Amino acid sequence: MDLDEFVSRINQFALDRDWGQFHSVRNLILALVGEVGELAEILQWVPDEKVEEFLSHSNNQSRFEEEFADVLIYILRIASIRGIDIEAALNKKLEVNEEKYPVEKSTGSAKKYTEF
Repeated sequence: MDLDEFVSRINQFALDRDWGQFHSVRNLILALVGEVGELAEILQWVPDEKVEEFLSHSNNQSRFEEEFADVLIYILRIASIRGIDIEAALNKKLEVNEEKYPVEKSTGSAKKYTEF
């Protein structure tokens, strides 16, 4: 299934349930924030050095994938409602980032482009 097919499936899911009335951009962003919180909660108290071990357990990985999918669903729904060409937006942003963070200045550094 390609990205457009996923977006269509997500949109049909909302349409079938008459949820469009609730899917303002603002409401979807707030729901997205909640889902990001649920994704973060899975690893909230897991030390960095234990994350891989934690996620190697199938039940933890499964929970992580489920919350990750929820985040992605909301992002795709927002893009659809706003008429965002996902591929174009990603390409544009990657070009901006490549300009802001040139390899010779940013390799191995966590500094923001304004700190170079």
